[in-house]
Amino acid sequence: MLLLVSPIDLSEARAASVGGADIIDVKNPAEGSLGANYPWVIEEIKKALPPHAQISATIGDLTGKPGSASQAAYGLSKIGVNYIKAGLLVTNQKEAEKIAEAITKATEKTKSKIILAAYADYKDTCTINPQTLPDIAEKTGAHGVMIDTYNKNGKTLFDHMTTEELTRFTQTAKTKKLITALAGTIQQKHIPKLKKINPDIIGIRSAVCTKNDRVNGKIEKDKVKQFKQQINQ
Repeated sequence: MLLLVSPIDLSEARAASVGGADIIDVKNPAEGSLGANYPWVIEEIKKALPPHAQISATIGDLTGKPGSASQAAYGLSKIGVNYIKAGLLVTNQKEAEKIAEAITKATEKTKSKIILAAYADYKDTCTINPQTLPDIAEKTGAHGVMIDTYNKNGKTLFDHMTTEELTRFTQTAKTKKLITALAGTIQQKHIPKLKKINPDIIGIRSAVCTKNDRVNGKIEKDKVKQFKQQINQ
């Protein structure tokens, strides 16, 4: 499993990189679960990190407007990020497919991989069931799927979905040759469960921030290193 860590600025990105993160995922938690950061911040991070560094960036929790989503994805692909994460904060599969189709079409001539995200707390947010994501990704040409939590209120991924549900999601996606990722206030205590589920990528932020505060805290390289060591054990 690869470790994805989500910094908000260059200093955090460096700390995550030195700590051993496999993917540096630039986001802006002040704007939501998959809040989008500024293009100049993403460019700064990409230029400052080693050429081999894997860079990911989010384009937001998308409530519709596939045209706007496609422009955002196109812009990130021109920066040259490896992964573009799109949160599908929509109520039905048809809406999700429209956004996903627009994003994949906008980036089809680039090397950026599209990762579609849905929310473990979908019942609370009245959004699509994450189990529909593998079909949406396969139909629209996206490269991967992710489950995160929308509400950052202390509840974790495992408070909303069972290990069995997450395993089914991961296995279904892998049969379709999709990249699989899980996130949502994941802590070190969840690592044994995650190893059994076996997603390709684990996404974290709060677990490696000061005081576990995803908004006001700062990523600490030693916490990243410790988390990575736990995954590798």
